[in-house]
Amino acid sequence: MKKIDPETFLDFRYPSSPRISPDGSLAALLVKQAVLDENRYLSDIWLAEKKSGKLRRLTSRKNVAAFCWTPCGDLLFTLAGDKPAKGVATKYYKISPFGGEAEECCSLPIRGGMPVFLPDGSWLVQAKTDLLTDQEVPTKDNDTKGRNEDYRVFEEVPFWSNGNGDVSKRRMSLFVCDPKEGSVKRLTPPAFDVYSFDVMGDKVVMTGAEFEGTRPHEPGLYTACLKDLSIKEIVAPLGYDISSPHFIDEDTALFQMKKAHVNRYAAGDLCSLDVKSGKIETLRPCDASMGFGGATTDVSQDGGRGTVACGGRLFFIQTEDDGSYVRSCGKDGAFSERLTEDGSTTSIDVTEDWTVFVAQRGDLLPELYELLPGGGEKRISHLNDEVFEGLEVSTPRFMKYTGSDGFEIHGWIMAPIGYEPGKKYPAILNIHGGPRGVFGSVFHHEMQLWAARGYFVIFCNPRGSDGRGEAFANLYGKYGDWDYVNIMEFTDKCLEICPDIDPKRLGVTGGSYGGYMTNWIIGHTDKFKAACAQRSISNWITYEGTGDISYWFNPGEHGGNFETNAQLLWDISPMKFADKAKTPTLFIHSDEDYRCYMGEGIAMYTVLKMNGVDARMVLFRGENHGLSRNGRPRSRVRRLEEIVDWMDKYLQEGEENA
Repeated sequence: MKKIDPETFLDFRYPSSPRISPDGSLAALLVKQAVLDENRYLSDIWLAEKKSGKLRRLTSRKNVAAFCWTPCGDLLFTLAGDKPAKGVATKYYKISPFGGEAEECCSLPIRGGMPVFLPDGSWLVQAKTDLLTDQEVPTKDNDTKGRNEDYRVFEEVPFWSNGNGDVSKRRMSLFVCDPKEGSVKRLTPPAFDVYSFDVMGDKVVMTGAEFEGTRPHEPGLYTACLKDLSIKEIVAPLGYDISSPHFIDEDTALFQMKKAHVNRYAAGDLCSLDVKSGKIETLRPCDASMGFGGATTDVSQDGGRGTVACGGRLFFIQTEDDGSYVRSCGKDGAFSERLTEDGSTTSIDVTEDWTVFVAQRGDLLPELYELLPGGGEKRISHLNDEVFEGLEVSTPRFMKYTGSDGFEIHGWIMAPIGYEPGKKYPAILNIHGGPRGVFGSVFHHEMQLWAARGYFVIFCNPRGSDGRGEAFANLYGKYGDWDYVNIMEFTDKCLEICPDIDPKRLGVTGGSYGGYMTNWIIGHTDKFKAACAQRSISNWITYEGTGDISYWFNPGEHGGNFETNAQLLWDISPMKFADKAKTPTLFIHSDEDYRCYMGEGIAMYTVLKMNGVDARMVLFRGENHGLSRNGRPRSRVRRLEEIVDWMDKYLQEGEENA
């Protein structure tokens, strides 16, 4: 049997973005795979046949960025790293699902995504635009007003966005395009930023805001008519937090909405919009967000739709308990039962006769599944079967208990590979991000690596996690309090029910919120003998001015900012307690992480070093907040090696721990 190592993920294939063909006979999906030598991900379109269930690769470009079906049944796609000619920003390619060579279909002078095909043959395309250059396409030739390779100019908040770089004075705009002529007509005003949109016929429903200075976190709700390019405001920005609206018929769109600044932990009511009259009706309260979900893992490449309308109903993914499922609802707001089985579902597509989705089940990697007519589901793809043949995997064992706060806490214990009862082993506690992330029983390469290296792995969903409703998720002003108590009680519970865990050899790690909590833990207890804080936060006051979401995150999560309640932010900052830390700690950050900027980790690292605590700072160049999931392959391998080497140094038996 083969043990999992830091490079095992290079053998994995990652399916995403399933889309069913217009005639319903095929499902296309994007399949990616990491390649170490080229230090990138290869990506191509694959097809699944509904009748036979066979899966076949269609393209061999190795750099397909995105795709969609055309009304006539061909596949339209763009290429990552494509370098169009001057005056062209996006080139579209077309290929028949029956094979043959792909050919260039058309070019547009905007940086556009996949089009929505309109009844008259034109396209609606969302594209990146630039207010500084007064043109749709920023180029080196017209870059004279603040964008230059030698410096950066910021005039708005947020000024950068994780994974997107500089966003000051940049917008997402909608254009009506003529693919034959290669011409475009702007639908949204230049300063209007489109957050989300949906189209049916010649009608558009969208969220967004026209702004200068500070991008509103709470967008407005709008409708548009593509016949005359008119826009109508239904709900003004800043008053309500509105989710992505979706048409369920020509006259009705469904969405979630709640009053702004009331409670960021509330999911919002399910509402309907009568597009003709602009009337909004509240259908039902909701205790969970609709349209996205999935258990925390490092073996899934994001992409695809979490919400699809079909037959007068809205099908959506929703996180519940420790996984995510597909449900549906109609105009009355009544939810169906769960349509999919236990595990993690990440993207879907639905027609009247076929529902397909990408999901993880048990110890398996993500694969393509379908719903069966009589209920239940069936796996279509077997992209990773060969990888798992002969691979040693540790299956997480579920546990639950009632915490001192009265809430039931769910967690898991993974035994080390080759586990021998009666023998003592070290353990690593892993803390998810969010805090409204959620752990489940699904396969996680990083944690499997630790098990292969001789560790018990323990992880749980403390207060603040998703899937258990507003009361469970609510950490308003309570970071480092209820969640910390849950995590420490969970650790003690694991030691109680699993006596083969050596209490003197415990490690702790986590990323994002999990990195914050790791920083918090080492300032409050010496229980852990090694720690790794990844893409962490150490000071909520400095965080507020550096992260891409921090200007609204602090007031929404903590109930104050540095103007209204700086003392609160300092009281829940790990830096306040950093002088108490004695735990040897590895800090991992990326220099293009604009969600949790690298200064947060550097500050904590510096304090530990000045106080004589063994600490190590690893800063990855050119990576962002998603390093562990979609960072460049070489960076991902090195990150895993750094973590296991650090834990081995302090937790495995030997001279260091004698």
